[in-house]
Amino acid sequence: MKYFAKLSFLAVLLIGFFTACEKKVGDLPYYQPGTAVTLSSSSSTVAAAPADSSKVALTLTWSNPKYSVDSSTVKYIVEIDSSGRNFSKSVSRTLSGALTTSFTAKDLNAILLGYGFSFGVAYDMNIRITSSYANNNELLRSNVIKVKMTPYKIPPKVTPPASGRLFIVGSATAGGWNNPVPAPTQEFTKIDSVTYGGIFNLTGGNEYLLLPVNGDWSHKFSVADKTVASLNAGGSFGADLNDNIPGPATSGRYKIIVDFQAGKFTVTPYTGVLPSNLFIVGDATPGGWNNPVPVPSQQFTQVNSTQFELALSLTGGKQYLFLPVNGDWSHKFAVPDNTIPSLKAGGTFAYDASSNLPGPDASGNYKFVVRFIDNSYTVTKQ
Repeated sequence: MKYFAKLSFLAVLLIGFFTACEKKVGDLPYYQPGTAVTLSSSSSTVAAAPADSSKVALTLTWSNPKYSVDSSTVKYIVEIDSSGRNFSKSVSRTLSGALTTSFTAKDLNAILLGYGFSFGVAYDMNIRITSSYANNNELLRSNVIKVKMTPYKIPPKVTPPASGRLFIVGSATAGGWNNPVPAPTQEFTKIDSVTYGGIFNLTGGNEYLLLPVNGDWSHKFSVADKTVASLNAGGSFGADLNDNIPGPATSGRYKIIVDFQAGKFTVTPYTGVLPSNLFIVGDATPGGWNNPVPVPSQQFTQVNSTQFELALSLTGGKQYLFLPVNGDWSHKFAVPDNTIPSLKAGGTFAYDASSNLPGPDASGNYKFVVRFIDNSYTVTKQ
């Protein structure tokens, strides 16, 4: 009897436990699904001036997604990216409860320059909003709007050389500390108003400086502390700082890019082909396809470490190639596809590419500028 009494008591306890559990669990609340917001902007074009950097340049507003929670807890992510990338490299801003946000001209300019966009050039930018609960549940994306934005020029961190030229000197270079330095091989190419690039043979474990005027020691571009290990691959620089710039540890050919806008320089091994001479051959030229070509008329002049120039009379509607060695067909500089119309005025070339370069349509006198810092060329009628 005691055994059955114990079983009865245990059964009563279990029934009470499950009854208590059932009383604690109510019906789960049901939330109506939200609605993707509708996004709009205050303008379809932003082209601010530097003087307006602190002013609001763009205001975004969007509708309420009507989630079944307090609207102040709703999460919004604003994304901005260049058109055509499907927001793969977007810059985002996260807000809670707001139905609007504004960007100053400085905010947008920083985004555009962060993408490496050029000053004064208009770019199509896409913007969208993603709404959700605070825990990221029920993500809903808005419509995408397009705003054309133009970055404005801001003062560079380091003032570029007034000479418009830049040279390298030092024990890491072929010319050593001799000043003036050997030109044109130790002069940089001016890529744009704030960027210079050069390709140099450097001796490992040595140092160098950058000079705005060849043969003049009165001013230089240098670093504050050369003991910083990473500086042999690049870093911050300034005008007339204390220390020489430490060169790479290993001897070899290196590309140096000096960015005065950001106050930064980079040093990377150069694996491309930089010829010591350059020639032009082809039926667009006076010498035709005869190789060797006539010199000096069809030989380029090297003007700095990576740039060659030539003025020449061309026959319209014909083709040509660049040769590193006169009389030698084994290597050339050409293009992968010469059917692209814009290549007649310039573009990008490659070592031993498959197609001849297309010449201009009209006969006349033309100037060639060939840059190995970025493998580009231009053809301009004189």
